[in-house]
Amino acid sequence: MRVPVRRMVAAVVAASLWAWPVAAPHPVVRPYLAPATPYSSGHRGIDIRAPEGAVVRAPADGVVHFAGWVVDRPVLSIDHGGGVLSSYEPVSTELREGDAVRRGQVIGTLVAGHCATACLHLGARIDGAYVSPLLFLGGQPRAVLLPLP
Repeated sequence: MRVPVRRMVAAVVAASLWAWPVAAPHPVVRPYLAPATPYSSGHRGIDIRAPEGAVVRAPADGVVHFAGWVVDRPVLSIDHGGGVLSSYEPVSTELREGDAVRRGQVIGTLVAGHCATACLHLGARIDGAYVSPLLFLGGQPRAVLLPLP
């Protein structure tokens, strides 16, 4: 499922820029790779290197949408309103579905299990469709259409 451009722009503007969920430096060790179709392979988020045990913070205000185990790792997702959801794994948390969170609030700690070395997988969705979290973190350059020669 692809998000219409106008809807994506509206969601990003409404969400404003997020704060990074882990302390600097926050090198992206694996980028977002959009799948060709909703069911094909891809990397639906970014992996940010951080030490195991690192504090993970809410990038923006929201409400916990899900906190629990998915397959073999703990996952947390936050509903930021306007169809925008963020997800974090593997993150140990005491939060529960329905808990309100504020930008910068500690939402959990990073545990091992996603990368060969510790990293936080950060995902973002608009109306259920995955998009690059860098759109919200200010690290995704805007596309510029150039005139034909």
